[in-house]
Amino acid sequence: MPTITISDPHGPHSLATARAIATPVNAIGGAFMLHPDTLNPGKAAGYPGGFSYYVVGRGGVLGDVDASVVVSAFAFFAPNLIRSLWEAGVVVEGARKASDRYALACAEWGRQRLGTFAHAERLTELLATVVDQADPSGLALFAGWQTQARVDDALGRCYQLLHVLRELRGSVHIVAIVAHGITPLEALLVNPGSAGEAQAKRFGWDGEFPDAESLQAAFAAAEELTNALMARHLDVLSESEQNELIILVTEVNDIMSQSS
Repeated sequence: MPTITISDPHGPHSLATARAIATPVNAIGGAFMLHPDTLNPGKAAGYPGGFSYYVVGRGGVLGDVDASVVVSAFAFFAPNLIRSLWEAGVVVEGARKASDRYALACAEWGRQRLGTFAHAERLTELLATVVDQADPSGLALFAGWQTQARVDDALGRCYQLLHVLRELRGSVHIVAIVAHGITPLEALLVNPGSAGEAQAKRFGWDGEFPDAESLQAAFAAAEELTNALMARHLDVLSESEQNELIILVTEVNDIMSQSS
């Protein structure tokens, strides 16, 4: 399959920013998702297990939908796993209440771990500019989180927005993977940042795994397309604002690395 590229009419700075924040935003925004501090209160609220709460809490922004919609939006998890966890958990309090609970858990994570971060209000401004102006076309899970209610305090809201930015990149990445003819399972197997078959098994896949080594170049091209598409969303910030974003995201990542 030929490599898919898009032009950057606004110069290379936004692309450089997209590359610079990709890894820390992924780590920061996903840190709370499966942590016991997040999942245990969900189990206490009646969810049959922490992972079920994760699926319904994260996917609840999609509404009370059939599990197939959540499978599509999550992409990389085995469909049977998502279906079983969604159906077991969505009956507890409904999709929207689950996502409201999960969003508050996200904010609480930020309050507990970003207490030494002095620039939450400024980072919140920058993040809100990006995520609120992002075009959600084709980005279902991000679209749900883009409109999810946010808390008012600076630390909680800042961390919620970091999570939403992660969902933006994650949804864009799914588009890029599909555009390069890579299946979700193949993406897990070939991704140099994952544990290959072990990661695939954690995501619910089983059976005989395909040999995905020949897709390394396609996966690298999909990563670059992800950054190029993210760069377009970052164009709403000036170069100086993008530089601020990189500095502040890096600072948050350092704080969270020390607190983990």
